[in-house]
Amino acid sequence: MSIRRTFRVAWEGLTLNKARSFLTTLGVIIGVAAVIVMLAVSAGAEAEIADYINALGPNLILVFSGRGKGGFDPGGKPVQLSYDDIGAIAENVSGINGVAAEQDTVQDVVVVGTATLEDIPIVGTTTGFPQVRDYRVELGRFLTDQDNGRADKVAVLGYDIAADLFGDQEAALGQKIRIGSTQFTIVGVMQKKGAVGGGDYDSRVYIPLLRLYKTFAYRKFGKDQVYLIYVSAEDRGQVSSVMSQVTNLLAERHDVDPSMPGFSLLTQDSIIEAEASTTEAFRSLLGWVAAISLVVGGIGIMNIMLVSVTERTREIGLRQALGARPRDVQLQFLLEAIILSLAGGLVGVLLGVGGARAFDALGTMRAELVPGSIPLAFAAAAAGIFFGYYPATKAAQLDPIEALRRSR
Repeated sequence: MSIRRTFRVAWEGLTLNKARSFLTTLGVIIGVAAVIVMLAVSAGAEAEIADYINALGPNLILVFSGRGKGGFDPGGKPVQLSYDDIGAIAENVSGINGVAAEQDTVQDVVVVGTATLEDIPIVGTTTGFPQVRDYRVELGRFLTDQDNGRADKVAVLGYDIAADLFGDQEAALGQKIRIGSTQFTIVGVMQKKGAVGGGDYDSRVYIPLLRLYKTFAYRKFGKDQVYLIYVSAEDRGQVSSVMSQVTNLLAERHDVDPSMPGFSLLTQDSIIEAEASTTEAFRSLLGWVAAISLVVGGIGIMNIMLVSVTERTREIGLRQALGARPRDVQLQFLLEAIILSLAGGLVGVLLGVGGARAFDALGTMRAELVPGSIPLAFAAAAAGIFFGYYPATKAAQLDPIEALRRSR
């Protein structure tokens, strides 16, 4: 019997009971679609983290205090970095574009006349912030060393917040705003940068770091404590040299062993690699979930095919009596299993791709389709071959006379 004829017989066998065929493929559909969506969410989270870290600025080195919030164990006695360490790095370390620190845990009410904005992030920072974060001033100027040294009541606005408060960025320069109960003079407006990593740069207010500590958070953070210092190397090739210079300088300033300094230095690449290893482990777990899903779907196909062989004993006997060879019968049932599994895999891929795109467009988390998840449809077909082989072989081994007698 030709392959085309066998395929048509197999297709007719499946369409005789459409509901059962659909329910048989449902396990494969759900398993494939769920894994594609989960992999897309995992890849989206990894890309979001990488974008956020890269948006911090080029060739960036992060120096964490031993008592900071970075969550890293530097070894040795914990060292608390200070505001003076920023100036020391700027003066003594070569091969850098800039150095800065910031603290943005404060949110407050910003008032201009009758206009009031609530829960606005107030970021305390230093002069080198635009250089290390690759974030330029649109109008006016940024904060200076003198502003920080005297803890001046000056502020630089994000692009959108200037428009929200004054209707025009240029109109904001020189105006007074009240943050909490303290009045500040606006000296600059930043360029539009947008949201990065869940944080909207254009909706922040930037003030001198020492003013932040003095007015808003000195009881929590201390007089001149700095949890995190950003150092920007001139190019990628100088990152290692800059890290070594910073380590030795700070170790000398705080009288600690450079091999166990009590503070941590991390680069963007190292953070991205650490996050990538975590998501890679998660993806491996999803791979096992995919395998289990396909096994469960395959067992469902095997179960239905065994039932089908039992129900269609007379049909098998008649076909063999009319000249069908055992391999023709085996191929028929094997094709039925392949059609079920392949159809389930393809529908699962379509639903998974659509679900991933819908999740990215409508959800709160980013989702990026992983091309490697598409071959799951073909893996589902392979599962159909594996789990359909036994029922197909059992059907082929039926004795035609016995099959006709049993069906009476």
